[in-house]
Amino acid sequence: MSTVMIGVLGLVAFIVLVFLGIPITVSMAIAGVGGCMFLLKTPQSAFDMLSSSIFGSFTSYTTSVAPMFILMGELASETGIGNDLFDCFQVLTGHQKAGLAKATTVVCAIFGAICGSTAATSGMMSRVAHPQMMRYKYAPELSVGTIASSACLATLIPPSLHLITYGIAAESSIGALLIAGCSVGIVLMILFLITIMIITTVNPTLAPDKAPRATFKEMWKAIRHGGFIEVILVFGLSMGGMFAGWFTPTEAGSVGFAGMFIVALLFKRFTFKALFKALKNTMTMTGMIYCMIAAARSVGSMFTYSRIPTALANWVAGFDVPRTVIILLLTLIYFVLGCLIDGVAIILLTVPVFLPVIKSLGYSEVWFGTYIVVICGLGAVTPPVGSACFVVSGTSGVDLATTFKGCIPFWIAYVVCAILLAFIPGLSTWLPSLMM
Repeated sequence: MSTVMIGVLGLVAFIVLVFLGIPITVSMAIAGVGGCMFLLKTPQSAFDMLSSSIFGSFTSYTTSVAPMFILMGELASETGIGNDLFDCFQVLTGHQKAGLAKATTVVCAIFGAICGSTAATSGMMSRVAHPQMMRYKYAPELSVGTIASSACLATLIPPSLHLITYGIAAESSIGALLIAGCSVGIVLMILFLITIMIITTVNPTLAPDKAPRATFKEMWKAIRHGGFIEVILVFGLSMGGMFAGWFTPTEAGSVGFAGMFIVALLFKRFTFKALFKALKNTMTMTGMIYCMIAAARSVGSMFTYSRIPTALANWVAGFDVPRTVIILLLTLIYFVLGCLIDGVAIILLTVPVFLPVIKSLGYSEVWFGTYIVVICGLGAVTPPVGSACFVVSGTSGVDLATTFKGCIPFWIAYVVCAILLAFIPGLSTWLPSLMM
C-alpha cells in the first residue's frame, strides 16, 4: 500500500471517529499515531512522534503567548470588568440592530491585534462576550458564530503567527506581509459587520430590538462606569509596547494582565477568589488548547510522512490550464486542508512546494500569503475540525452543531474576501508597495 493511501485512510479514520462522538483531540491523536504506525513501520516510532508533539506544544515559545492573554481575559471576566465593558458597548451601540454583535467583531479584531492568536481570542471572547449577548437575548448561533468567525481575524491582523510563519517559509518580507495582513483583515472585518447587518435584517429574531439612542450624558456615564478608557489604555500599552519593540508578544500578555489587574483594583473589583477562579479557568483552557495543538501536530506528522501535500502539489502543478483554474484548485486544496489541520502546519507543509508555482503564474508572494491565510481561516470555522469552533463551543458551553451553524453566514464573507483578493490583488499589495 502506498504512503499516500495510508494517509488517506488515516484521514478517513479521523473523520469516522469524530462522527462517532469521540472527542476531537482524542480522534486526532488516534488517527495521527495509527497512521504513523503504518508509515514508520514501528509502534515505538509513532509513540515517540506523539510524545515529541506533546512536548513541543507545551514548551514552544510561540504557544506560550496564549496563557497570559487568556488570563487577562479571565480576570476581566471574573472581576466583572468585561461585563461592564460590554454594558458600555450596549449603551453606545444599542440603538443599532445587533449592535453588541458588531462590537464583538471589532473587539475581536482589536484583541487579535494584541495576541495574534485565534485560540486566545476565541477563548477570551467566549468567556466575556458570549454571556453578555445571552444576557441581552441574542440567539446563541449568532453569538458563537460571530465570536468564532471574528476570532480568526487574529490570523491576519498583526502580530499574525500565520503570516510570520509564511514569511519564514517563503523567505519573504515579514514587515510587508504584516502590513498586507492588516489591510486584508480590516476588509474582512467590514465584511463580517455587513454580514451581521444582513442576517439580522433577514431574521430579526436573531438579535433584540433596537434600544432608544442614548444621550451624550448617558454615553459618557457608560464609558466611565464601564472602564472603557482604562481598558483601552491597557490594550494600547500592551499592543503599542509590542509594536514599539518594548515587549515580546509573551511579555505583552503579561503587561496586559498586570494592567487589567490594576484596573480591577482601581474599580474595587479585585478579590482573591476572582483571581484563583481566573487562574483555574486559564489552566483548564490552556490545557485544552495545548492538547488540541499536540494532537493536530501528530496528524500533521502523519500527512508529512504520507507525502499527501507533495502529491497534491505535484498534481496541481502538472495541469496545463489557465492560471485562474490553478488558483481555484489551490483554493480547494487549502480549504480542505484548513478544515483538517492547523493553519501554521499547512503553511509549513505546502508553501515550499506551491510558492514556485504561484510565482511562475505572475502572482506576488505577499498576495499569496494573505490569500492562503484567508482560506485557512475559513477552514478554521468549518467541519469536521474547525478549531476555532471547538474552542468557542468548549468555553461557551454551546453545542458544536449550533456553533458551526452560526458560522455559516460568515463563510460567505470569507468567500467574498477571497474573491476580492483574487480579482483585486492590490488589496493586499498596495500598502506594502509603498514601503519599497
